[in-house]
Amino acid sequence: MTLEGVAPNDQCGPERAGSCPPLPDGWPMRSFLGRLKDRVRADMLQIGTRRHFSPEEILIQEGDRSQYVVLLHSGFAKVTAQLENGREALLAIRAGGDIVGEMAALDDAPRSATVTACGEISASIVEYEDLQLFLHRHSDAAITLTGMVVEKLRWANRRRVEYGGLPVKARLARVLSELALSHGHQVRRSLVIGVALSQPELAALTGSSEVTVHKALRELRQERLLTTGYRRITVLDLPGLRRTAGLPDRPFRHPQKPY
Repeated sequence: MTLEGVAPNDQCGPERAGSCPPLPDGWPMRSFLGRLKDRVRADMLQIGTRRHFSPEEILIQEGDRSQYVVLLHSGFAKVTAQLENGREALLAIRAGGDIVGEMAALDDAPRSATVTACGEISASIVEYEDLQLFLHRHSDAAITLTGMVVEKLRWANRRRVEYGGLPVKARLARVLSELALSHGHQVRRSLVIGVALSQPELAALTGSSEVTVHKALRELRQERLLTTGYRRITVLDLPGLRRTAGLPDRPFRHPQKPY
């Protein structure tokens, strides 16, 4: 299996997901569904074909010329892309409330990434024509969608710049603190990251080797910042992890209901 003009919503961007309270339905305010007005969200939920995806099932395939989008209702998905050297890069993690595949629907270009289910997923498949009709009916939703695409690109660019000057341990701490805030659930005084990640996937997220990630994880465990199990990471000290990542402290607020 496998983490990307919007004011005031840009306060709930990918890097600030944990600071955004959930909607009653459990979708984070940072997500596409979370940013829509109630009546627009209700309309969006009426279109498309409901689907259930099993773990490791592909929602979108890199290189395809399809233009449908997938609206995630619950569960997690990973976004990956093939590198020139044949390796796979883990680009992002998406959760319930998010929309994936929107770039191909907007620019009619081949899919730039593969989206794969990380566990059970409930979603809607929205065909290109239905999406266009919806966006014509709701111009504010079109602005929101475009803004989210721009935001993801800015976030990706900022991550590349930041990571170029950070050691692997700090990169890993940054990835894990972001995941804890966006997808963590509280167990006593700890945060269990709600997405199972392997060491190769953590290496892909941090742009490092698996051996280096293994060493960094060991150091973070020794510093009692986290514990690890089989595809499970529990953050014991979020402020300490964020200090290691070079990030300011931020209190945890549950971003969404567990699925």
